[in-house]
Amino acid sequence: MKSSELLEELTGKSVDELREKLVELRREQMTLRMQLATGQLAQNDQVRKVRRDIARVKTIITQTIKQGDAA
Repeated sequence: MKSSELLEELTGKSVDELREKLVELRREQMTLRMQLATGQLAQNDQVRKVRRDIARVKTIITQTIKQGDAA
């Protein structure tokens, strides 16, 4: 999934849904780290993509909370 597609998908979600997505991504990150450590991971760039997706979700959560406080 491209980052622009992910961004569009995430901006319409509530904070609770975003937190669920964050948990899901962190689990995926842990799985990828284990695969990397054991030499089973074929696509090393997946770790980087998931890390960046986690950062995107955290950023959107922060922006959503700040917009709610400002309103």
